Amino acid sequence: MAECLEQSFEPLTELAQDIEFASVRRWKQGAPHRKAVAFFPVYAPMEIIHAAGMLPVGIAGAGDRLDLQHADSRFGSFICSIVKTTFELGITGKLEPFDALLFSTICDSARNLCFVMKRNFPGQHFEFLHLPHSTSESSIEFLAAEYRRLMGELQRIAGVEITAGALRNSIAMFNRQRELAGEIYTLRAEAPHLLRATESYALLRAGLRMPVEEHIAILEEMLPKIRARGGKKRDAIRVVIEGSFCEQPPLPLIRVLEAAGCDVVDDDFTLAQRWFSEPLPLEPDPVQTLAERYVRCATYSSVRHFPAAARCRGLEQRIRRSRADAVIFLIAKFCEPAYFDYVLFKKAVDQLGLPSLQLEFEEKLFTFDRLQTEIETFVESLIFD
Repeated sequence: MAECLEQSFEPLTELAQDIEFASVRRWKQGAPHRKAVAFFPVYAPMEIIHAAGMLPVGIAGAGDRLDLQHADSRFGSFICSIVKTTFELGITGKLEPFDALLFSTICDSARNLCFVMKRNFPGQHFEFLHLPHSTSESSIEFLAAEYRRLMGELQRIAGVEITAGALRNSIAMFNRQRELAGEIYTLRAEAPHLLRATESYALLRAGLRMPVEEHIAILEEMLPKIRARGGKKRDAIRVVIEGSFCEQPPLPLIRVLEAAGCDVVDDDFTLAQRWFSEPLPLEPDPVQTLAERYVRCATYSSVRHFPAAARCRGLEQRIRRSRADAVIFLIAKFCEPAYFDYVLFKKAVDQLGLPSLQLEFEEKLFTFDRLQTEIETFVESLIFD
């Protein structure tokens, strides 16, 4: 059973890293009217895309699977690799399965990427979702208007009307997905020896490449098997990872962390599937509900405009909830939002009396010797302190 469970993660890992988007192509071939919308991390209103009968697909660059041949001529040197590899996906034709690409307020580089791609690929549809910069009542109305504008564009592309009933059904589906994702993270915090971070990462990120209904079925099937899994608890350091909300670290780097003696009991990978910690109500107005919950109840993130003190409290809550021994700030190279918040977060972690380590990565890392040495030294300093 254990071996069978191990093998079940392999196709999910491959699916999560597939830059040809074969699963999206197969889904679209299932019916002539099907449309797919790709969205750039960290957040997208997947419920609205789903309610239009379209497939929401998360893209997070190309990792180490694509060499840069063209992107450097469009972007400066000090730009994170996820922006460049996403552009490279477009210029090499790998984003062809998508009928639209959705970007939102993440950082200046992500904002510029949207319009650089729009200029370079005039035959493809691009949308930019403006997210509010405050938590006021007017922000809720602003975001609801933005959602309705986006709905109008998606209705035109899909050729269908997004009804209130369809949107309520989609909210219910994604409520269930978020509930199961929450169970995955709770299980990891309670028993990290039963589910490694590399496995949960593949399990959740693969869900961004398939219909939400299929992902729910996979999670519901695998959770009982994971809970029944054998294995002994490791003598490891319980760590929270912070700073990887957009560009995702290479899987080998996560394996290095675990091999060095870290149990990753919480992280900010694939936030799109865990953006809301509580179920969204279905009544009365689902569009207003999405807007109100984004402004009032969404998770903290360095790319969500939220008071600095509240962001620090969010990290502190994750640390306490997961009973972490340390925090690792795993930050993408040239990621300004993460580095801006690092100072605030580091101060908050120091006040809690927890040790921390700051590491820098990029998608296209091939060797991990230096990072491995830093991680092993950090772990040993805690074990033998």
